[in-house]
Amino acid sequence: LCDVGLPPRSIEDEWGPGQLEISFAPMAGLAAADAAVLFRSAVKQVCQRRGLLATFMCRPALPNFFSSGWHLHQSLLSRTDGRNVFSSPDEALSQEGRQFVAGLLEHAMPMTVFATPTVNGYKRYRPYSFAPDRVCWAVENRGALIRVQGAPGDANSHIENRMGEPAANPYLYMAANIAAGLDGMRRKADPPPPVEADPYATEAPMLPTSQATAIEALDKDSFY
Repeated sequence: LCDVGLPPRSIEDEWGPGQLEISFAPMAGLAAADAAVLFRSAVKQVCQRRGLLATFMCRPALPNFFSSGWHLHQSLLSRTDGRNVFSSPDEALSQEGRQFVAGLLEHAMPMTVFATPTVNGYKRYRPYSFAPDRVCWAVENRGALIRVQGAPGDANSHIENRMGEPAANPYLYMAANIAAGLDGMRRKADPPPPVEADPYATEAPMLPTSQATAIEALDKDSFY
């Protein structure tokens, strides 16, 4: 990966057999989507040359296997001074960041098909799976759809959309997120209160549980 210009930030052994989580340092705009395509291609080639199979399927039919997700971390930089607009001296997320979250939540249902385009991927939306099963947000909670990572005064505060699966088209997945978040900012929308208890027990709209349901939500949507 270093040889193709993608030095990993971290590589961690996950719960399932042969299951790995690989993360990268922040990248801007299209560079992140390009990197996702190159990463998947490189990993498949490296494994194939060694007689192995790398799969980005969300939930392969293997014993003791846990679903794989694609957690998309996002922040916005100011055009004028380059500062992180999501950072706040008083809260874990700035007002602009909360507006961005409001847009993500409002458009989450029709966005699902961009984040999870395969039939297999919908097996992941289960309670207590570290994957979301409903539309909500929280600070530092891995069960919520949108997770805020940061604290008051943290210059690196950002948000994480935990909806996606590893096989998603990065260009559509990222574009859908950007469009939804900026729509929330343009309208100065307010999100509902963040979940402070169990995100799997909170009253919130449930995510689609099948590809057909997700496509139906997109068909009915005027935004996308």
